[in-house]
Amino acid sequence: MSSSSFNIDVKRGHPSMPTNPSSTAQKAQEFDAEEDEEASPIEEVRLTVPNGDDPTLPVWTFRMWFLGTVSCALLSFLNTFFSYRSEPLVITMISVQVATLPVGRFMANVLPTAKFRLPGFGSREFSLNPGPFNMKEHVLISIFANAGSAFGGGSAYAVGIVDIIKAIYRRKISFLASWILVITTQILGYGWAGILRKYVVEPAEMWWPSSLVQVSLFRALHEKESKADSRSRFFIIALVCSFCWYILPGYLFPTIGNISILCLAYPNSVTAQQIGSGLKGLGIGSFTFDWSVVASFLGSPLVTPFFAIFNVFVGYVAVVYALIPAAYWGFNLYNAKTFPIFSSHLFNSRGQTYNVSAIVNDKFEIDLPAYQERGLINLSIFFSLSYGLNFAAVVATLTHVAMFNGREIYDRFRASNKGKPDIHTRHMKKYKDIPGWWFHGMLVFSLALSLVLCIFMKDQVQLPWWGLLFAAGLALVFTLPISIITATTNQTPGLNVITEYIIGLIYPGRPIANVCFKTYGYISMSQAVSFLNDFKLGHYMKVPPRSMFMVQFIGTVIAGTINISTAWYLLTSIENICQDQLLPNNSPWTCPGDRVFYDASVIWGLVGPRRIFSKLGNYGALNWCFLGGAIAPVIVWLAHKAFPTKKWIKLINIPVLLGATAAMPPASTLNFNSWIFVGTIFNYFVFRYRKKWWQRYNYVLSAALDAGLAFMGVVLYFSLGMENISLDWWGTNGEHCDLATCPTAKGVVVDGCPLH
Repeated sequence: MSSSSFNIDVKRGHPSMPTNPSSTAQKAQEFDAEEDEEASPIEEVRLTVPNGDDPTLPVWTFRMWFLGTVSCALLSFLNTFFSYRSEPLVITMISVQVATLPVGRFMANVLPTAKFRLPGFGSREFSLNPGPFNMKEHVLISIFANAGSAFGGGSAYAVGIVDIIKAIYRRKISFLASWILVITTQILGYGWAGILRKYVVEPAEMWWPSSLVQVSLFRALHEKESKADSRSRFFIIALVCSFCWYILPGYLFPTIGNISILCLAYPNSVTAQQIGSGLKGLGIGSFTFDWSVVASFLGSPLVTPFFAIFNVFVGYVAVVYALIPAAYWGFNLYNAKTFPIFSSHLFNSRGQTYNVSAIVNDKFEIDLPAYQERGLINLSIFFSLSYGLNFAAVVATLTHVAMFNGREIYDRFRASNKGKPDIHTRHMKKYKDIPGWWFHGMLVFSLALSLVLCIFMKDQVQLPWWGLLFAAGLALVFTLPISIITATTNQTPGLNVITEYIIGLIYPGRPIANVCFKTYGYISMSQAVSFLNDFKLGHYMKVPPRSMFMVQFIGTVIAGTINISTAWYLLTSIENICQDQLLPNNSPWTCPGDRVFYDASVIWGLVGPRRIFSKLGNYGALNWCFLGGAIAPVIVWLAHKAFPTKKWIKLINIPVLLGATAAMPPASTLNFNSWIFVGTIFNYFVFRYRKKWWQRYNYVLSAALDAGLAFMGVVLYFSLGMENISLDWWGTNGEHCDLATCPTAKGVVVDGCPLH
């Protein structure tokens, strides 16, 4: 579709601005001339992003504010609600993109078009219905809602701190301190992100590949279509089907969500269940009929391109079906057979769950005599090696990008400083820019509020004021290079392991201080990158910058408030939430993400890296993974240079291979197996052999499956879950792999496991 037809379609039928054919044709010619002048130097952008713009399209509409606020609130609630469940569902921005389109068009058809004036706005006129529902409104609604999906498409990261304090450590934190913690960690990075816009948003060379997916979907949704072939009609049908189906795995027959053939065939074999369990083992012969299992942790496989799925598949198979079995059954590495093969829990030397409460004193710090009495902390083989792989992946990402993309990034960064703006940047110059003091004010306010938390409420968060400033400084230093890497390679190195390692060395023995430092350092940087990514989407879609700023800021505050309010309600109303060993077998409130978050607070904060990843602990050898991660991409790069005709060598992506299982735990092999299987069907076979269907309906189906499941999940909870109305039969008793968590070493006695 050419830019001229794109703008005519958007503008056609505007009730308050009758279309003039001659003026429209003249505008189209002007847009075509602009398209030829300074097109983007990036081919993917030229093929995807329309070059034209219609600055007369209204964006600050009642529809935008209403649908944006409702979508943000709904996503915030649903993503927080589902984050506590065994298979957490993430409702993403794509669901809102699809779902709000028919609603927006309906409002454009039924709202009154009469104009009115508001006090304080002089002679300026307003209308609840200024014309057809347009693409710029739709973009703002989606970005507004995206704040409700927070970091990584889930709840605000800092909510995890509140969860482990209240639900697992059983300590106190006030709602005010919790709210400040959530809000400040979400908006702190926005302050310096706005200042960096001119380096990573305005330059054409900083093209943010992930934004092009959103641009493609917006254009597809706003093209004209017949009613019989309508995406909206397909969405409603698929949503109803998803809604109705989820009553089976969600309530009537949960077992179909986690079926293991080996566990059913060998009910008394520990080894068979460790191999066959999809939740606690290698997942061979396990499958699911539950979309929440497919989309949990990794997101919808329908929106992930096949090349990425294939890279994850290769790394996943190498780790889960080669490295782990060899380490467990072959070498018995770190006395692996004494512990479950797949678990995020912490253990003592006899394979029993480590009593962390016994080594925490009244000051919420480590009790060293008690720790020495109970001995070293042990990890399952999967958990320990996942840390080693994480060490390697973090360093490998930086090395890989430096070797394979370093020259390209450097050239593009130089071009961004002295090259002339492309056509998209020229269009954006027509709109009022955001005053610098908006960003400076946000930075000062959020930093001041964070200091209030760390100084006057330090007993609740443990983090000293200097720790806050140190974390913010780390985030500030890393935001620009990581934004450049993300904007040019679509790879985003994380700071989570590095931040918790650093503060664990400097300020050990304090678990909450560690996770607070990690959150201020890691998430403020991640939020800054997300903020810039959304700004690039608005840049491509020609949305006024001030509207973008207001929507992102207001959406983040609304989302953070609803995140912590929903979490507070669940934490105070569900008995033993997040305590999987105290919950009934079929209870969904196991908080798998918070369990890993808690274990990290113990490993890096309470006990500290010196007592685990050094000579004082069991896992000092894993530090060599840092060196291995740094060297491996160099070897691949040298091989590529030595054999330039072997194109397959360049396809070896060490960070992807090492980081393929980064979500494990809490993600399980069942999540990965089903995600890879479904993703391959839709993004390889359907994409290859039914491309027209895929182009029209693939993203729509993904959004409908997510939305239908989410609505039924909420209905089931408030209609049955709150009243503890449950069924008790074979189909509600879980996966039937009870022995999968047992050790296989002889002489180890663990409750509920057979003697060897």
